[in-house]
Amino acid sequence: QVQLVESGGGLVQAGGSLRLSCTASGRAFENYAEGWFRQAPGKEREFVAAISRNGGMTFYEDPVKGRFTISRDDAKNTVYLEMNNLKPEDTAVYYCNTGTLIRTLQRGSYLDAWGQGTLVTVSS
Repeated sequence: QVQLVESGGGLVQAGGSLRLSCTASGRAFENYAEGWFRQAPGKEREFVAAISRNGGMTFYEDPVKGRFTISRDDAKNTVYLEMNNLKPEDTAVYYCNTGTLIRTLQRGSYLDAWGQGTLVTVSS
């Protein structure tokens, strides 16, 4: 069974940075696109960013474009989300998940059960 474990969240002031990690086990990591999602308090989970299975393509939603960078290390079965210039509206629980393509993740179609997520809190 596939297991996703997110880490790296924390409390940071506005303008600060964090690097999130998500490690997957139980499948061939390199064969799939990977994405990051987030769920703010009282809101539905939303797509944030994704990376193609070979790392050659990335996609970001507008609110994070230019501030967040997604990357992957297939040797470590890990996908990262580098977050810079954080804003209070970035406060959320961040999750990773898997898809066949970037666009399937963007449309909210994912393959794995959700992990526990990692909480990011940005203070103003």
